[in-house]
Amino acid sequence: MKILFCGLGGIGQRHLRNLRLLLGDALEVHAYRVRGQRIKLLDNLTIDEGADLEKDYAIQVHHELAEALAQQPAAVFICNPNALHVPVALECVRAGVPVFMEKPLASDLTDVDQLLAEVEKRKLLFHVGYNFRFHPGLQRLKTLLEKGFFGRLVSVRSEIGEYLPNWHRYEDYRQMYAARADQGGGVILSQIHEMDLIYWYFGLPRSLVCHGGHLSGLEIDVEDTASSLMRFEGDNGCFPLMLHQDFVQRPPSRRFKIVGDAGCAEMDLIANCLYVYDEVGELCEQNDFAGFNRNDMFLAQARHFLDCLTNGTKPVVDITEGVQSLRMALAARRSLREGCEVQLSEVNIHGQR
Repeated sequence: MKILFCGLGGIGQRHLRNLRLLLGDALEVHAYRVRGQRIKLLDNLTIDEGADLEKDYAIQVHHELAEALAQQPAAVFICNPNALHVPVALECVRAGVPVFMEKPLASDLTDVDQLLAEVEKRKLLFHVGYNFRFHPGLQRLKTLLEKGFFGRLVSVRSEIGEYLPNWHRYEDYRQMYAARADQGGGVILSQIHEMDLIYWYFGLPRSLVCHGGHLSGLEIDVEDTASSLMRFEGDNGCFPLMLHQDFVQRPPSRRFKIVGDAGCAEMDLIANCLYVYDEVGELCEQNDFAGFNRNDMFLAQARHFLDCLTNGTKPVVDITEGVQSLRMALAARRSLREGCEVQLSEVNIHGQR
């Protein structure tokens, strides 16, 4: 199977390793490369010393995207900086190539309407890489919600904090996409996984207000802290949701807590443990998901995408769903910039609400 990669940094190489694991010698790797760095990374994001990325994976390198697309790949993995996602995706979609795009879909709404229209016109496979939808603990929370375990929701809290210089020890954090406004960085977009989970669980909020900014001493030109208070009204009741994101916490923290009048649960994604409490406050379920490791999410996601590609299965996160978390993130950025509450209906394409 011929797969084209646009971007072979940390996440691009993870997808490449997993496809090689799943497809073996049947995988033919092509890459549209601009910077051409040849360092090869391991699962823990350390450098495989002495290795050569292009040689070890037998990558056929192309310096023009049109040349790469002329090879007629079965699919393309778009893993370049956020701000470059849509221009590359548009060219791939117009060439009729199915797309796996890393999150977020884009860094703003420029040409997103065109991309959506092109995908819909061609009925083309387009999957957005929100790998946490494949985490067993987060899937369990989804099941509990669907069963009505929590009763009427009264509060949801989500937190992700991790020190940006520790993300990729192999490169200067100041040059990472997450640290740079010109590449669509900032904590809101870079840590958008939590917004996708919020959308998956509860749909879109009615409105949100966000406070934060560049509050630390990190040498970056984007926000490193954002706390968003969202207002939900719907089938799950009317409740507030607080999402905190930062680039500074040491040790890291990543939690998702749901509180209702009939029970509550918290998923600690660092300790990898789920705690569920019943209506009288007794611990009724605890799971540390023994044997699970972080890459299992990515492997499950890769299997799912290959199933979509070969069997026509509907993607877990298609382009329409990918737009929703982007709308939430852009609403938070607007609120942070303008100091106001933002209605989600104001951040919109094609009449989506």
